[in-house]
Amino acid sequence: MLNRRVFLAATAGSLATLAKGESPWGGPVLDIHLHPRSGDATETQHLEGSGCTQAVLLPNRNSEEHCKEVMRREPGRYLRFTNSDLMSPDATEHLRAGVKDGAVGIGELKFSGSLDAPQVLRVYALASDLDVPVLIHFQENASFAGFERLPAIVQRYPKTRFICHANTWWANISSANDNKSGYPQGRIQPGGLTDRMLSDYPNVYGDLSANSGRNALARDPEFAAAFLVRHKDKLMFGSDCGCRDGHGAGQPQGGALKGKCTARETLALLKKLASPTLFRRLTYENGARFYKLA
Repeated sequence: MLNRRVFLAATAGSLATLAKGESPWGGPVLDIHLHPRSGDATETQHLEGSGCTQAVLLPNRNSEEHCKEVMRREPGRYLRFTNSDLMSPDATEHLRAGVKDGAVGIGELKFSGSLDAPQVLRVYALASDLDVPVLIHFQENASFAGFERLPAIVQRYPKTRFICHANTWWANISSANDNKSGYPQGRIQPGGLTDRMLSDYPNVYGDLSANSGRNALARDPEFAAAFLVRHKDKLMFGSDCGCRDGHGAGQPQGGALKGKCTARETLALLKKLASPTLFRRLTYENGARFYKLA
């Protein structure tokens, strides 16, 4: 487990490396959704380029050793999750071993089946048993189908902390949603399942990362501002950005994010929608508290 003193020291050191020793975001930023880099790109290149200070690394099974090496090189700057293909016969054993070896959560999980398939139920139970969160990519017809059944799952596993993310999760911020559009536009209709899940279940949290999170906030700023206040203790900033340098170089996504850094775009949007106190809560304090760093 990461020592709190080491983490806080790394936070101070990270801020000192930014331009003139000041964060462009007015304080430390914890990115809870950073995937490992490959080739010449590095995790720290993206972190510092986007103005973030710490990150949670979300590997696939093949990149877990890489994440451990990154953490050895820069103690206190990174946390990591463990992951596995849930169809693998040793998935549960691998995930259990990963947590025992220092991982602070399970995921990001993607599964081309229903969210209540037997392989997935075992992971929810394991996360409860190990007292670690599970981060899920909800994308109907691609990953964790059957989103409407999520309330029953959350009630069945009340000690499992669900960090929810991706297209279907954020599309359902509105009650007017058919799950067919990955990035729906237009005003948000109150009463969406995502909104209700955050209100009704203490073990459900929202990951603001990726274009899905950014789009949910941008499509209806008035609703989004109130949404952020309403769920101020349940939402955490993440990037899920594929650019190399924290400025948009090599961004693989098109559309609204073409040539842009997802982290920077989301942080800039949060700056507009939230008060300075709420911005700090969403971008650092909630994540630090969630991972018991503060």
